[in-house]
Amino acid sequence: MRAVILEQFGGPEVLRIGAVETPRPGDGQVLIKVAATTVNRADTIQRLGHYPAPKGESELLGLEVAGTIAEVGPGAVEFAVGDRVMSLVGGGGYAEYATAFADHLIRIPPAMSFEHAACVCETYITAYLNIFMLADLEDGEAVLLHGGGGGVNSSGIQLCRLLTPASRVIVTASPGKLERVRELGAHDVIDYKSQDFAEVIRELTGKRGVNVILDHIAAKYLAQNLASLAIGGRLVIIGLMGGAKAEINLGALMVKRQQIIGSVLRSRPVSEKAGIVRQFTAAVMPLFEQGTIVPLIHAVLPLDQAAEAHRMMEASEHFGKIVLTP
Repeated sequence: MRAVILEQFGGPEVLRIGAVETPRPGDGQVLIKVAATTVNRADTIQRLGHYPAPKGESELLGLEVAGTIAEVGPGAVEFAVGDRVMSLVGGGGYAEYATAFADHLIRIPPAMSFEHAACVCETYITAYLNIFMLADLEDGEAVLLHGGGGGVNSSGIQLCRLLTPASRVIVTASPGKLERVRELGAHDVIDYKSQDFAEVIRELTGKRGVNVILDHIAAKYLAQNLASLAIGGRLVIIGLMGGAKAEINLGALMVKRQQIIGSVLRSRPVSEKAGIVRQFTAAVMPLFEQGTIVPLIHAVLPLDQAAEAHRMMEASEHFGKIVLTP
């Protein structure tokens, strides 16, 4: 089968199309003929050599796919060849075929395209897991999402507006994306290049702070994030783009009863991810089925333009998801 091959670590130019052996589904797995996959920030980090695939997963890039089931492995009794599905995968999405655990599959609504379906699993499940399952955002609380033009936080804006409609959604974004983030549903948008977001949060909330922060910057933002959190606030860190080490005032953390939660999705056990997928399917998929949420697509490119897709993401030219089609 054709797949994007990573023969060495480096810039986008190291990605090329090649031929690899088609995988076979194991116990509890299916083989999916991939109609669409997407580019996620984790893919670019893996390409640089900083995010290896979990043990037992494909070394190929790609964390989510949409397509039709081509083969059903032993134990995957709820699905049949030809079913339209989307799924998280531990790796292997940048290819014509990929294996996925049946417990991680979500049936694609009849009116949803493969391109839109490919945008759901990694970003919307990540946003739902971290904002609602881990940080337990309650309706009426204030939430701060960093990087409003990216996939996870764009998904987060949509989910917060629909699942907790009384919540105040505050988003940081670059100057060129401020208006589009506002149009997506953010109540307040902060230009992180020209404004100190902690100071703006202080003004917007009358010095109370926000209840939940979803952050992928980590060390660079840690002090400002904690200053922006309300008493009892929860900070969820899902990335390390701004560094992995920072100092904090533990005394202030204790007095304000704040929580710092570290979270990744890819390396969780299969059974744990299955439970997350079940909760997400019950709580969020009806919104896709009704057309209440439509994933944002920035561009659809053929698989052999994966290098251009990575360049686009790393230059932050995108607003929404970058889709690749085999």
